[in-house]
Amino acid sequence: MEIETQAFGSLGLLVMVLALLFGLLYVIPIPLWIAAWASNAYVGLFTLIGMRLRRVPPVTVINARISGVKAGLDIPVNDLEAHFLAGGNVVKVVNAMISADKANIPMTFKRAAAIDLAGRDVLEAVKMSVIPKVIETPRITAVAKDGIQLIAVSRVTVRANIDRLVGGAGEETVIARVGEGMVSTIGSSASHKDVLENPDYISKNILGKGLDAGTAFEILSIDIADVDVGENIGAKLQIDQANADKQIAQAKAEERRAMAVALEQEMRARVVEAEAEVPRAMAEAFRQGNLGIMDYYRMKNVQADTAMRDAIAGTEEESSGQTKK
Repeated sequence: MEIETQAFGSLGLLVMVLALLFGLLYVIPIPLWIAAWASNAYVGLFTLIGMRLRRVPPVTVINARISGVKAGLDIPVNDLEAHFLAGGNVVKVVNAMISADKANIPMTFKRAAAIDLAGRDVLEAVKMSVIPKVIETPRITAVAKDGIQLIAVSRVTVRANIDRLVGGAGEETVIARVGEGMVSTIGSSASHKDVLENPDYISKNILGKGLDAGTAFEILSIDIADVDVGENIGAKLQIDQANADKQIAQAKAEERRAMAVALEQEMRARVVEAEAEVPRAMAEAFRQGNLGIMDYYRMKNVQADTAMRDAIAGTEEESSGQTKK
């Protein structure tokens, strides 16, 4: 029993020793210290312990420093640690500086860190400075002066401008400016045939405007990839205008007809009103003695004779009409 107790006690002591050893190795990363010393990128042991206390992974910082030293870049540990604490990507910044140094592109750690903290991919920016990127614009629709619609697509070759990566506009601005230049160039052309014959006229005109000003890129070339003929917008507009003029003319004619009908009705009303005044005038003439009874009967006879003639004339016209039938 005593032997078993001693065995368990020895095992527990061994576990405690091992746990203490692992804890010390975690707090004091001796392997990293040895690797840095062997790579001529020496970092003090207390500095590594301070990184642990500041919750900075020593592996990330030391490996990045070793990569930089081996590439000929002596980046201070404090700068790497400060960039990590600021939320930056230490490994990507160091790799970008190494790529820029190999490509003879001047780039300091301060500028690389600023680009990284600004939210841009600094390594991708360096690669784009070495190998230009091709941006394809969407289908841009514009209308020439002769009314023919053209649909064009262009490919813009750009190179990252390291000096303007911080605060410079992105790809969306370049695409928008190129699209605006295409629309203005096509719109100022007298005929769509001129654009179809010389599509390079669009690219030359756009390049002459300096569209990369204020952006993070430098436009190297603009190539018109495709130009298609769309609809005849001018003819459609003329047709729509003609229909609109026709409707306006019809509306004015209807207005004149309505005014004529209203005037006719007004004149008829005046005639009826005048006829209604005749009996009143006759009564007034009887009272004043200007009209006698015999004059009145003569007028009645004339009216009867006129009505009889109208009736006879109407009957003859109806009879002649039936005979013709």
